[in-house]
Amino acid sequence: MNKSKRISKGLLWTSYIIKSILFVLFLRGALNYLLLSERTVSSVVEMGYPKTSIPYLGFVLLFANILYSIPKTTFVGALFLTAYLGGAVATHVINDDPILNILSPVIFGVFVWVGLWLGHDKFECKASPILICPEPVKR
Repeated sequence: MNKSKRISKGLLWTSYIIKSILFVLFLRGALNYLLLSERTVSSVVEMGYPKTSIPYLGFVLLFANILYSIPKTTFVGALFLTAYLGGAVATHVINDDPILNILSPVIFGVFVWVGLWLGHDKFECKASPILICPEPVKR
């Protein structure tokens, strides 16, 4: 018998809030890339990327963000956002930026997965080795 554990309203709303904040922040970033704002262009070129790659970065971020916001594709969206943020970390490391610049994408990545984990009971035991998981479901 499959006994799915229900998520409390508090955890579910916390998940919604985290995911909503991330959606707005990533959407703002994607729009800055797509609209080629002056500040974004200068920052990206300073990091070593060609100006022609900026719209592509915006499309990737927008696509990952949309996937993350749709409940059925949120896991794939989280994977894409993690990959995108990993590229941001690599860029900051290569440019020898301060540690806060390097850790910012890492912190965003943690919140991407925390938002996903809090809203889905299926990930609870798989994502947290600290928790004692119930016996596996017999198929």
